[in-house]
Amino acid sequence: MTKEAAFAEAYTAHYRQVRGLCRQLLGSAERAEDATQEAFMRAYHAFASYDPAQPFAGWIMRIARNHCLDLLRRRTTERALFGDEAEEAAAAEAPGEDGLGTVLGAERAAAVNAAVAKLPERYRVPLAFAYYADADYDEIAKSLGITRTHVGVLLCRAKQLLRQSLEETP
Repeated sequence: MTKEAAFAEAYTAHYRQVRGLCRQLLGSAERAEDATQEAFMRAYHAFASYDPAQPFAGWIMRIARNHCLDLLRRRTTERALFGDEAEEAAAAEAPGEDGLGTVLGAERAAAVNAAVAKLPERYRVPLAFAYYADADYDEIAKSLGITRTHVGVLLCRAKQLLRQSLEETP
């Protein structure tokens, strides 16, 4: 099997999972689509260094996670440097309804996704790592440069905020 054929097969098998992670981390369907494509492009260029003995899903999810974290850091830096201009741009890019609830066929899924999207970035990112990328506390801590205990605190607070948000939703 050629490199292109092997990669095309892996792309087809893992696209939805990678896009879901990017969507949860970035909070926008449009930015998630761009990030997903970029993650697969990076994986394609580094495919020669991929160890077939390791699961492809973990490898591509790490690439996507790292790319999304870079984007989030860049956005935070831009806000710090440019203040109101960056906040206005972020507001213009605010996540909208992308039909995920329709695709999944459940109103509850749409409510949960909306509640997750409304979470502050500091809670949304570890939550996405834990539940959409199946990362454990140690992986999340390493990715975010925080302690394992801090990850637990952030996840606990994120769940509390989600519960409150979902209770308020009619």
